[in-house]
Amino acid sequence: MGGLLLGPLPARSAASALAVPRRYTRAEWAARPPTKAANVLNRAPDHIVVHHTASANATDLSLEHAFALSRAIQNFHMATNGWEDTGQQLTISRGGHLMEGRNRSLAAIDAGDLVVGAQTLGHNDHTIGIENEGTYMTAQPTGALWDALVATCAWLCGVHGLDPHEAIVGHRDYNTTACPGDVLYARLPRLRDEVAGDLGLRRRAPEGPPPKPSGLPGPRFTFDHGPAV
Repeated sequence: MGGLLLGPLPARSAASALAVPRRYTRAEWAARPPTKAANVLNRAPDHIVVHHTASANATDLSLEHAFALSRAIQNFHMATNGWEDTGQQLTISRGGHLMEGRNRSLAAIDAGDLVVGAQTLGHNDHTIGIENEGTYMTAQPTGALWDALVATCAWLCGVHGLDPHEAIVGHRDYNTTACPGDVLYARLPRLRDEVAGDLGLRRRAPEGPPPKPSGLPGPRFTFDHGPAV
């Protein structure tokens, strides 16, 4: 399953026509220093992996809450999991705030490169991961989160020359996990189509029927969204 666009949209052409979404840096949300600088590969990702954070569906949509979320994820990944830093490259809060995750991620994206994350077991060397705040087994994402996810995926597809119909996948497409939740996973066809529309590409299939329970193992605890490293 290849994500690189072989048609008329070369890397960066769509990005130049789209507004880059507001991105909050690690300095802005007061990230801890990593124990090791992230590994940057001199190549683009070929897939965008959609995750949910497996945390509460918070009603606080403020920027302050979003920053606290990023700090909590980083603390969990470093202190509990023993990782060198936050695992995912990008995080979107339920208020629609887009934040840098793993160190060097934004600089790598802007350069057309890939920071190796810790977000999808066996596939961290070719994918970029977006954590979406909440648990979406039965609940719907907020409108603000959804709009930010569409804009973020359009930006990434434009920068890296990716076909959204091929490039956008869910965590469960690679690993045995319920992530990004039955509801959000069922909305991925709609996500691909909305991103394609933003990029001026042909849309494909409309959103499918309401999701049925997948039977996949759900989160066991906060921030447990399945195999990552």
